[in-house]
Amino acid sequence: LNLAAVNQENGFKSLVGHLEKQQTLLASTPTIRPIDPDTEHFVSSRFEYRSSPFTGIREFHRAIDISAREGTPVLATAAGVVAFAGNKGLLGKTVIIDHGHGLTTTYGHCSKLLKLQGERVSRWETVALVGNTGSSTGPHVHYEVAIHGVPVNPEKYFLN
Repeated sequence: LNLAAVNQENGFKSLVGHLEKQQTLLASTPTIRPIDPDTEHFVSSRFEYRSSPFTGIREFHRAIDISAREGTPVLATAAGVVAFAGNKGLLGKTVIIDHGHGLTTTYGHCSKLLKLQGERVSRWETVALVGNTGSSTGPHVHYEVAIHGVPVNPEKYFLN
């Protein structure tokens, strides 16, 4: 009986450990849109080939662009740590969040950044405001999801 009890206890500890890892992974997975669904917005460019609005040359757009009024809150799509907050060339004012597990999200063209590098953020927390900085044709957020540095289609992650 003692051996059975020890084996069962070890099995439960293993199960609890596995469930805790899964809970952490879920909290770190970007599952919401970076713009509140109740706010007026629309997807103006998708994760696909397109003609560049600046050069007219066919290129792959590694993110989605969500157009909204300037100053609209930009939300963290999962818990994480701000890995970068500042000016990033063509993306203008940008926030990059490291969610762990190789996942990062990028929010570009913002008018104002509300978080600093190193700050912890939660899902639904406002990290910036929609803007028109960098190379941009109008107010929107450039939203990118990457796994180990490789961009993936953000729309595949949306649950809301």
